[in-house]
Amino acid sequence: MKPVPQIRFEVMALATIRDVAKEAGVSVATVSRHLNSKGYVSEEAKQAIEKAIATLQYAPNQLARSLSTKQTNMIGLLVPDITNPFFPELASAVERTAYEHGYTVMLCNAGETIDKEKHYIRTLQQNYAAGFIVTTNHIEANFYKPLDVPIVALDRHLSETIPTVTSDNVLGGKLAAQFLVEQGFKRILCVRGPLDIDVANDRMKGFESIMQKHTSVQYDTIVSPFDFAAAKEMTERQFAQRRDYDAVFASSDASAMGVMKAAESYGINIPADISVVGYDGINITTLLSPELTTIAQPITKMGERATQLLIALIKGEKVEEQVVAFAPELVIRKSTKKGTEA
Repeated sequence: MKPVPQIRFEVMALATIRDVAKEAGVSVATVSRHLNSKGYVSEEAKQAIEKAIATLQYAPNQLARSLSTKQTNMIGLLVPDITNPFFPELASAVERTAYEHGYTVMLCNAGETIDKEKHYIRTLQQNYAAGFIVTTNHIEANFYKPLDVPIVALDRHLSETIPTVTSDNVLGGKLAAQFLVEQGFKRILCVRGPLDIDVANDRMKGFESIMQKHTSVQYDTIVSPFDFAAAKEMTERQFAQRRDYDAVFASSDASAMGVMKAAESYGINIPADISVVGYDGINITTLLSPELTTIAQPITKMGERATQLLIALIKGEKVEEQVVAFAPELVIRKSTKKGTEA
């Protein structure tokens, strides 16, 4: 009987900070200062340390570093509804920018509830998150003040003391209204966003400011979450009461898709019978049939800028811009046509 061959597994020991110091010919304290970007390290020592790190394939122990510095390279991103395609696109821009700067993003789906949002914030704190990007607004700004962690508000306004990155939502509402008026529509349904969300209120403010100048144009308003199913249900209820609308403005693309589905259920053709304008500019709207006319926010730029601002705050840099507001733009596609009065 042949002997069973023995298989030996060799486990290579991971390099430690002491190994790096020895290889580079410097003290452990010098390596620590270089890794944490704290304190003076000569250029010669930096080069020696980096060479040693590459040679030994050294990877810092993030858990040990977090326990000593009370901070990790993790960024918390709190969103209200991950099922709304707007937020995954925003998250993608945040994650990519964070990764390029050596940070990891933890995505927290707060689900539009205060308790869940607070749970995630506590969890992020317990895990020494370096900072938060907040796209929710159900918790009052006073809750964030004592957290002692860098915070940037994205697509929401939290307080005057927290940097905010958004688009000019009042302008966006104006662009939608002006377009519908210029196209000659006379009976418009406005599917506005929730009453307690500032961006929804700003879009409505812009929309109404134009409508008030054109009294010959009539419009009705219904309130809906920025949600496909909710907007579909609310619009179907409205269509059950009256069907003479020639255009709809939905203050999010998710809501606009719900409107389009509601129209389909009533046999209303888009755009032959009714035109639809959305808001956000998410990529999926180009896959709809017909493609959706929308007020497009620069989603990628917003996510990138918010992340850049947060990283600057994490590094202790002074941030001059407290509010960054990008301009949205009207993107005309096939879900709209000229009104009968145009």
